[in-house]
Amino acid sequence: MSPLLEAYDLVGIPLTNRIVMAPMTRCRAKNTVPDAQTVLYYRQRAGAGLIISEGSQISAEGTGYLYTPGIYTPEQVNGWKQVTKAVHEEDGKMFIQLWHVGRMSHVSLQENGALPVSSVSVAAGNSNCYAYSESGEPGPIQASVPRALETSEIARITSDFVTAGVQSMRAGFDGVEVHGANGYIFDQFTNGALNTRADEYGGSTMNRLRFTLETVDALANEIGSTRVGIRLSPFGRLYDMQPFEDEANTWLTLANELSKRNLAYVHLSDQTAFIGVGISREFLGKFRDAYKGTLILTGALDQDAGEELVELGLTDLAGYGRPYVSNPDLVERFRNGWPLSPVDMPTLYTGDEKGYADYPAYSKQLESVDVDSD
Repeated sequence: MSPLLEAYDLVGIPLTNRIVMAPMTRCRAKNTVPDAQTVLYYRQRAGAGLIISEGSQISAEGTGYLYTPGIYTPEQVNGWKQVTKAVHEEDGKMFIQLWHVGRMSHVSLQENGALPVSSVSVAAGNSNCYAYSESGEPGPIQASVPRALETSEIARITSDFVTAGVQSMRAGFDGVEVHGANGYIFDQFTNGALNTRADEYGGSTMNRLRFTLETVDALANEIGSTRVGIRLSPFGRLYDMQPFEDEANTWLTLANELSKRNLAYVHLSDQTAFIGVGISREFLGKFRDAYKGTLILTGALDQDAGEELVELGLTDLAGYGRPYVSNPDLVERFRNGWPLSPVDMPTLYTGDEKGYADYPAYSKQLESVDVDSD
């Protein structure tokens, strides 16, 4: 049997297999509230050992893209309750990804046209969020120049994450994932090329990691460490994240620190296949040695690659993103050697029903072929 199909104990949460549906922004929440289509979308994919939801902003300030769901209003919490109920009815498990984009936002998305916030007042070059143009039309638009957070404000954002974590548990999630990857707010503090702060949140390696660790600790204290995961993207270059001298040591230092905290997992996002830079096999081994808990790796994996990494002990769980968009029954396709359906790329972020919950399971495709041949 494929190692991906083996059951796994995630710090007391029983997973039916080692296949993870990775978080993917889909821009289908018209009013930032999960709806019936969201419920259907996640229900269809509940065969995954673990689902990690799309990024869900912890506050209006944390928003960087139109039509993404939040977890900070009663309506959003109630919407997510319907999603987690559906996933649990299918014997699935689900974490929510808690998201604050930092500088990857635009003034049209901020309350009263305020500036987005970040570690420093430097815009992400050649990086688009999804916001409103000057004429009020939605679309890709260059992220605004942010303002640097005052030292005293950083605790407020940590508090927003904690509040969102509490709301997530009320919504029925099995846990939360802190989005510390892909050039968003925690990356903006971790990155030594960008973060030139002169206070206790800038400069040394531990200072640059302070915001991340304080937020993880605050969440763990409130909802329990084994209900908290975090996503990281070592050597990631999305949204103008530049290389820096202390880079490898920074990520391994963070791995060591997180290893002390008895978390649900650390989730690594490897960007190599997309931008040519990311996590080498050698570095993955070093990270694995430094972090002793459950490790998830996502990054353009196919079934063979996921199986190999699990067999080698380089990861415990294998994450799949786009394959889950067009293959809601991905686990069964892996189990039976069925072919995968391709993703309709133009509909990834279109905001309507096409290309969302309308991808059929393989068994339905076969039924369609049989009907057509009659």
